[in-house]
Amino acid sequence: QVQLVESGGGLVQAGGSLRLSCVAHGSIFSVNAMGWYRQAPRKQRELVATISSGSNTNYADSVKGRFTISRDNARNTVYLQMNSLKPEDTAVYYCNANLDTVIQNGKDYWGKGTLVTVSS
Repeated sequence: QVQLVESGGGLVQAGGSLRLSCVAHGSIFSVNAMGWYRQAPRKQRELVATISSGSNTNYADSVKGRFTISRDNARNTVYLQMNSLKPEDTAVYYCNANLDTVIQNGKDYWGKGTLVTVSS
């Protein structure tokens, strides 16, 4: 069974920082692209940042210059360093990974989400 487990969410004041982590567990052959998405109350889920297997990155315009995505391939882990947080960054943040596993190649998996709350 493959699971993505996120950690690092919490409550922070505007201007503060948080670091999210997501580890992929299970019978995994390789981890392809990984990414972070978020869903604020009464809004659709949106892309925050992605990172390819070759560490090419892509960011939503709203987080460019403030958030940094990185990965540790040896640990099947993706990180999201969030600086200069704003109240509008408040959301549940979800980890996504495209994995090759014993069951299927190239399948997308999602974590259960971690809540980030930024107070003004």
